[in-house]
Amino acid sequence: MSMEQQERLEVIVMGVLTGLQPERVFYYFEELTKIPHGSGNTKEISDYLAAFAAEHGLAWEQDASNNIIIRKAASAGYENAPTVILQGHCDMVCEKKPGSAHDFSKDPLKLGVDGDEIYAEDTTLGGDDGIAVAYMMAILEDDTLAHPALEAVVTTDEEIGLLGAAALDTSSLKGKMLLNLDSEEEGILTVSCAGGMTSVMKLPVRRDEMAGVQYRVEITGLVGGHSGAEIDKNRSNANLLMGRLLHGLNLRMDYALAELEGGSKDNAITRNCAAEIVIDGAEESVMQEYLQELQGQLRGEYRGSDDRITINVEKLGSGAAPALNPASMQKVLFFLMNLPNGIQKMSAQIPGLVETSLNLGILKLEPDCLTAVSSVRSSVGSAKDALGERLEYLTEFLGGEYHAEGAYPAWEYRADTPLQKLAVSAYEELFGKTPKVEAIHAGLECGLFYEKIPGLDSISFGPDMKDIHTTEERLSISSTERTYRYLLKILEKIR
Repeated sequence: MSMEQQERLEVIVMGVLTGLQPERVFYYFEELTKIPHGSGNTKEISDYLAAFAAEHGLAWEQDASNNIIIRKAASAGYENAPTVILQGHCDMVCEKKPGSAHDFSKDPLKLGVDGDEIYAEDTTLGGDDGIAVAYMMAILEDDTLAHPALEAVVTTDEEIGLLGAAALDTSSLKGKMLLNLDSEEEGILTVSCAGGMTSVMKLPVRRDEMAGVQYRVEITGLVGGHSGAEIDKNRSNANLLMGRLLHGLNLRMDYALAELEGGSKDNAITRNCAAEIVIDGAEESVMQEYLQELQGQLRGEYRGSDDRITINVEKLGSGAAPALNPASMQKVLFFLMNLPNGIQKMSAQIPGLVETSLNLGILKLEPDCLTAVSSVRSSVGSAKDALGERLEYLTEFLGGEYHAEGAYPAWEYRADTPLQKLAVSAYEELFGKTPKVEAIHAGLECGLFYEKIPGLDSISFGPDMKDIHTTEERLSISSTERTYRYLLKILEKIR
């Protein structure tokens, strides 16, 4: 343990969050923001947690992925209660405003308080999921609380694919109840989430030198969004729209496709896509007329979700360029016109829940192949696998190669489990109203724990946060306090 870490443990320094309640929760949250902990950079914060455990005489174990498990014995009267797993992740998404000099590899975050909200100056806050770690630390150090035996599990690299949870050896865990503290809306108990994987498709292509006038065609102005949370919002995907554009243009005139690129993340609904084409100069009016017509059609089709779809055309010059030969271009067009995308099935059990979907997040025409990457999600494992097989069949039928990576399991829905009933009862006792119980079409670490620990009963909840993963991220102070009381109430009721 470094001298700096020792000082953190021994000295309480007046901080920006001093005086906020619950005092120790906010103390530890602020301490965590002083330690760089972006995804892939979690060794220091993991070591800090290990030092905390040692300082408080708690058993702990740390693995090669920097995951850490800290154990605390049951309080008096709870010796025979079932062990409870408290779980969250310690890595954060690192984003900063343009022009910011902040270095996430070494600089502490600069916290501020605005009314009921905590923020970080010019950067993400890391409330997702630093507040979970702070909750756990406050509980672990407090010997006055009533609770069963606790296993506090802090995972790493959740934000880049649930990597820590995937690597974690759960064989030493005794708990069959898991409280995941990685949700961002107070009053909601999440009881199911989608599983997923990244599908990578590569189609070989061949090029010839094509002479003519070169144009850049770009689709912009789309709203985009997260392919889990916003896939049901009827938002258009620029990659799929470009496929439609290129096919429609091909029906009206001859051209050659030289470049094609859209999106950078498989889990983001693509907001723009650009293509470079080579045409006969005499066909320019045909192209312009069609693109203008298509823009109007798309704005009408996506009225209310993507009202500002724009097709921009830029003349690049004349000459020869390496472009797809006719056979390769037809293969690419066929692929884009037949690739499934968006919602594939809604849940029959939970009204309004997307069960199965996919999103073409990355499209890139390279010199010798077209690379397409889709994020596949489903709350039913067999449906996820079947959709992957469909993508594989299409890709291989066209002579390409397919592989899946980063697969994580679904946390499948079960109604009215004992933990769900207890959590609902605790909420009603504290707040006089019933919480929402819902499933989400995004990934949570609960799915991996659900797969690894037979018979696991899980819920996920957390305080109000907004604009997570952005520089506008905010954490509600009052909601943090209420959620902490709620967490303690649940632990108190598990006998």
